[in-house]
Amino acid sequence: MNKRYFLSTFLLAMALCLSAAKPSGRVWVFGVATVLNDSVVYMTDIQQLDSASIYGKGKFLYSRNNYSYQLRDHLEKAGIANAMCVTTFATSQKDIEKKYLALRKKLSKKPYQKASNRREPEITIKYIEKNDFRYQCIKPDEE
Repeated sequence: MNKRYFLSTFLLAMALCLSAAKPSGRVWVFGVATVLNDSVVYMTDIQQLDSASIYGKGKFLYSRNNYSYQLRDHLEKAGIANAMCVTTFATSQKDIEKKYLALRKKLSKKPYQKASNRREPEITIKYIEKNDFRYQCIKPDEE
């Protein structure tokens, strides 16, 4: 009896967790990239994606890592190798603007001085405009 109960509960939980990605309408995204041995951070403009897909209760952007790969590939074509890229998203423009401004403020703060009086290099933010780079929507696989 316990095995059946466990199995049915497990299958129900899996069915709820594996809900299909659904087109959500509008999603706003921006990307940030950095190279570990450089003090330059690259930031894209906030972009609106009309047919991106969101899934799960936690509102996850479908295939977010592939959006980051798009940014990485763009930077590699521009001669910037080994960039670590992150794509941030929100389902409202107000939320993405808050995230964007908070990150930009955090990155533009003056670096702290360590006890050894050695200054860390200042971070330079380079902006990637919409004309130079646009995210392409990724559609979920049909199953």
